[in-house]
Amino acid sequence: MNRSLHDLFDLSGRTALISGGAGYLGLAMGEALAELGASVVVASRDGDACVLAAQRLRERFPEGEHRGVALDVTDIDSVRACVDRIASECGGLDILVNNAWSGRKNSWQSIDEEDWYYDVDISLNAVFRMVKNFHPLIKEHRGCIVNIASMYGHVAPDYRLYAGTDHANPPSYGAAKAGVLQFTRYLASFLSPDAIRVNAISPGAFPHAVTQDNESFMQRLKDKAPLGRLGEPEELKGAVALLASDAGSYMTGQNLCVDGGWAIW
Repeated sequence: MNRSLHDLFDLSGRTALISGGAGYLGLAMGEALAELGASVVVASRDGDACVLAAQRLRERFPEGEHRGVALDVTDIDSVRACVDRIASECGGLDILVNNAWSGRKNSWQSIDEEDWYYDVDISLNAVFRMVKNFHPLIKEHRGCIVNIASMYGHVAPDYRLYAGTDHANPPSYGAAKAGVLQFTRYLASFLSPDAIRVNAISPGAFPHAVTQDNESFMQRLKDKAPLGRLGEPEELKGAVALLASDAGSYMTGQNLCVDGGWAIW
């Protein structure tokens, strides 16, 4: 069967859940999947923000049954309640995007054990928690998983970028994201008998507008990338669309770097 590119990207009739879906990058990825026809579940700790985001998706993409769900990925009871709700209201899950993050911006000097464990829990342990509990729903639909990692999962931060600024990159973040990349490869292997594809996306510098107050720091970030600029949320849409759809049906265990070329030098 020779399917058209339009058909390969079509997500009509599929349900996608995005953790951290009401956030800066999560909103853009939700828009991408909704535009392709998926019913998107926007999930994060801020339930009101999720409901509002889902309402906006319904206004723009009315063909999908979009909904907002409160979800704390660090709380096993919250994760299990979300699984039950998706099973009841959606009948299963086709696409899981593990995007939630809320770390503590420590330096090497300031980080303590509590901060380290918190960051690892929300960046790595939460991915395990979500996949472990949603696996039966995804298996039933022969679905796919997209884990949002980071360029700092496979290259080290340049300490010179942060010198003399209030910005910091905690050691816990890159360590956890490196774990996400290895966990992605592990899942791609061990979930392949269930016909579940598992891939990752490693975004580069996508600073939120509210953090762009230090012009010299932002310029250093731009200069670090061969493309000479920062990423915009919409520039993640193509990657998530590829990995979540049949257009990427022969891809598993892979990591797509959307970093402006940051990691090539």
